[in-house]
Amino acid sequence: QVQLVESGGGLVQAGGSLRLSCAASGRTFADYVMGWFRQAPGKEREFVAGVTKNGGTTDYADSVKGRFTISRDNAKNTVYLQMNNVKPEDTAVYYCAARPSSDYNFWGQGTQVTVSS
Repeated sequence: QVQLVESGGGLVQAGGSLRLSCAASGRTFADYVMGWFRQAPGKEREFVAGVTKNGGTTDYADSVKGRFTISRDNAKNTVYLQMNNVKPEDTAVYYCAARPSSDYNFWGQGTQVTVSS
């Protein structure tokens, strides 16, 4: 198993930037594909970004392409989400998740991101 703890959320103005971090502990971090998801009030949780085990390939939701960047540092057991040019519709609880095979089985507790207009 792997334990995940997110940090870096907060209040930011529209057009600003924020960097989320997710620290992992437990099993070997490099064994997992990592992802960021978010859930806004009254909405279902949605995929935001993902990165392969070695960090070589990334994937993004259309709504964040060109604004958000996912990266990972396997030496630090950490995955990041750099959020630039944020919009009020980015307001949500952001979760990181680990995928050992086909499904994201392990989740953090989430960190709140609020974007003011």
